[in-house]
Amino acid sequence: MHAIFRLMKRFIFCIFILGFIKLNAQIHEVGIFLGGSNYIGDVGKTNYVNPNEAAFGILYKWNKSPRHAWRISYTQSKITANDLESNVPGRNKRGYNFENNIKEVSAGLEFNFFDFNLHEFGLKVTPYVYTGLSYTNYDELYVLNKVTKTDINHGVFALPMTIGVKSNITPTMILGFEVGARYTMTDNLDGSLPKNKNLESLKFGDITSNDWYVFSGFTLTYTFGQKPCYCAQ
Repeated sequence: MHAIFRLMKRFIFCIFILGFIKLNAQIHEVGIFLGGSNYIGDVGKTNYVNPNEAAFGILYKWNKSPRHAWRISYTQSKITANDLESNVPGRNKRGYNFENNIKEVSAGLEFNFFDFNLHEFGLKVTPYVYTGLSYTNYDELYVLNKVTKTDINHGVFALPMTIGVKSNITPTMILGFEVGARYTMTDNLDGSLPKNKNLESLKFGDITSNDWYVFSGFTLTYTFGQKPCYCAQ
């Protein structure tokens, strides 16, 4: 996870500078995301990429050049974890588990490592990275007598850090595969650090480290729009 974070830091400055370059016409993409989700925090397994629940969403891209595009998406999934499945002895003995529902809206910039001009003939393949800002809706949880309970519904910001690869499978369809980690501004996707002050005595785990969740899966988008002139005016 730290390797992904370092990679995204290297590219975040240059891709946002590219976003302000004035270009002529653009093409658009609309499509779907289908895959899985997993959580990383104080309960259950510690695997970084280990999808165990279904995730789905929709996305839109506005291609500003063959190298970068503005992107907005909505994704939702259930996230679950169980201490009994962990290889950490302390967690396995504790035996906590939880289930939460997350609904995310994300917006930012996608940067292609190679030119991805879909108005040129032939197969195009490129790795890419994406980052920006996400807003996630979830349930505040707490654990009482090893039973996870729901307190209130809440929203929090998160930092998305995504790497992937994509290719045009037809003149108008693009297939991609990506893994996107989200560093959230909360440590209570799992019930370990309730925001409710009346529940402070129920906190557990590492309260200095926030929770993560990861979306892994495929994107399929349809391209349309006027042929662009990728040249500065």
